[in-house]
Amino acid sequence: MRTMIAVGAATLGLALTAGAQTPKSAHVLTAPASITWGAAPPVFEKGAMFAVMSGDPGKAGPFTVRLKLPAGFKIAPHWHPTDENVTVISGSLGLGMGDTLDPKAVKVLPAGGYAVMPAEMHHYAIAQAPTVVQVHGTGPFALNYVNPADDPTKRATPAK
Repeated sequence: MRTMIAVGAATLGLALTAGAQTPKSAHVLTAPASITWGAAPPVFEKGAMFAVMSGDPGKAGPFTVRLKLPAGFKIAPHWHPTDENVTVISGSLGLGMGDTLDPKAVKVLPAGGYAVMPAEMHHYAIAQAPTVVQVHGTGPFALNYVNPADDPTKRATPAK
């Protein structure tokens, strides 16, 4: 009994000490008007806008980004090596599962909707209206298209 109490006390002490540690990074406070938007990375079709809210999606560790999508914008079937957490900030986003983009099979999430796609789950997205989504997870974040021909970075660029 004394051993159980000692182990319990030691565990509680470690937990309290861990909770009291100083965070590794500063806090982030961002008003909507001060979000810095730019073109989305080339792994997305042209037309999407992108903002890094915190962290670095290309490095190990937590990150949060936002994507601004015009109505009708499609992200072809793809998967990620890590879990993807998506919150619809405004507009509406259709999400479907599988290897083929099927607009009739999407589940539409309105503003406030939330989805989690576990690592390696094949899925796709269609903006039903002008839409802003927030994606967070643990990096490095990668987008792997099911069909390599859908990857804009793998297409030959026409000669000028």
